[in-house]
Amino acid sequence: MQTIDDTLMLLRRQADLECAMKQPGGIRIAEEQELHNIRRQLERFPAAVEAIVQAAHALRKPIANLNGTDVEAWARHDKVA
Repeated sequence: MQTIDDTLMLLRRQADLECAMKQPGGIRIAEEQELHNIRRQLERFPAAVEAIVQAAHALRKPIANLNGTDVEAWARHDKVA
């Protein structure tokens, strides 16, 4: 469960940084470096990222609105079905 929570936090921060990059004035170097670091961290947890993305799609919720309990409940339900 901790991996899912950590991955959700990273995905939310990634989305925030990507959104900031699209704003006028661009993004600062520190934020760009943080974004690259987050992407590297996410590469360590491909199964968690995939589970979160699939849960978000199945539950029709944005990733930002998911929590670890949502993903865990969806995964349990998916394995039963």
